[in-house]
Amino acid sequence: MSKKNTTAQKKAEFCPVAKKCGGCQLQNLTYPEQLSYKQSKVIRLLGKFCHVNEIIGMENPYNYRNKVQAAFGMTRGGKIISGVYQSKSHRIVCIDECRLEDKKADEIIVTIRSMMKHYRMIPYNEDTGVGFLRHVLVKRGFTSGQVMVVLVTGTPMFPGKNAFVKELLKKHPEITTIIQNINREHTSLVLGNTEKVLYGKGTIEDTLCGCVFRISAKSFYQINPIQTEKLYSKAIEFAELTGNETVIDAYCGIGTIGIIAAKAAKDVIAVEVNKDAVFDAKNNAKRNDTQNIKFYCDDAGKFMTKMAANGETADVVFMDPPRAGSDEAFLSSVVTLNPKKIVYVSCNPETQERDLKYLIKNGYKVRKIQPVDMFPHTNHVETVVLLSQRKADTHIDIKLDLSELDVTAAETKATYKVKKDTECRSVPRKKKMQ
Repeated sequence: MSKKNTTAQKKAEFCPVAKKCGGCQLQNLTYPEQLSYKQSKVIRLLGKFCHVNEIIGMENPYNYRNKVQAAFGMTRGGKIISGVYQSKSHRIVCIDECRLEDKKADEIIVTIRSMMKHYRMIPYNEDTGVGFLRHVLVKRGFTSGQVMVVLVTGTPMFPGKNAFVKELLKKHPEITTIIQNINREHTSLVLGNTEKVLYGKGTIEDTLCGCVFRISAKSFYQINPIQTEKLYSKAIEFAELTGNETVIDAYCGIGTIGIIAAKAAKDVIAVEVNKDAVFDAKNNAKRNDTQNIKFYCDDAGKFMTKMAANGETADVVFMDPPRAGSDEAFLSSVVTLNPKKIVYVSCNPETQERDLKYLIKNGYKVRKIQPVDMFPHTNHVETVVLLSQRKADTHIDIKLDLSELDVTAAETKATYKVKKDTECRSVPRKKKMQ
């Protein structure tokens, strides 16, 4: 068999729906080749600012997604299917298991699909707005093993829910909590605003960098916990916290970076615009007995601008924006606050490149760059970048040798007080940015 045919066979064995799904853009490459591709990508985009460290990959780059969601639908023949939307469409690709997703989560989704006919549960039809089950979301704590199942329905009415929950728990006793999320809107958003807890506490917990975090259905929590520990550990390492710093965690979410940083900082100010996330963050701080962190529900950019106007400052700003990066208003607020260091965590080096140019133009210098492979087999790569204020010299040392100067005899006398063999003088100059 030729090398070309062998490669094609391995690709087919890896995922039979790869072309329809489109989620794993790099699975035609070996994992070392994927890491090389991503390293080159980061160097191309960010290498002009600073040396790029070697990318941190995974030892086992499979089944790493601890959050799995499936859309439900029905074929023309009346068969219930579940899976992911085909790339750039809302056509469902039926999937029973995915090599990137948590195995237990996939099993639970298949079980729910098999139970639907017995309980007369009809998949929701996006075009007609008729039907019951829209999506199933499963979250699993990597260290805790706790499992959350979220049933996203198009109506609050759930006939036979008690019997359904009882049977699901019998088939999967590992489930910790079950939630019904009601989404009546004609929208591409998965979750609606109303929830009912059908079983358990309605939340699960997981441990990250030695801290315990409460995860709700709507909480943003990184989907690859193994690599997240490496990512956040590198961010804390770059900050070089000594215990004397005031730190700002912008885009704080449920407080992950801020609570972890609080162990090594004097004070942490965490800012998040989403009130549900702030609620979870405050509970997470209490859960970890973290007393040197305060949370504010506000726009992080406006909050920092107000801090600067009040004469306040910070030593370090952690920023972890969405894929679109930060807007100029936010970046301007960071510059106005004038922190000594900025640790910029990004899931999109293209927008990070743009943002770094702004920060460099306004007095900062990139010191370190670390890529982390958070999503093996996909195009995505995360980066941690350390910036600090550019330092200005206040003097320059020069060497004067009168034998090389065109001076008169009078100029060599006491008027100038210069000894011929005096070699070094410090001469003040205007501050020059390095």
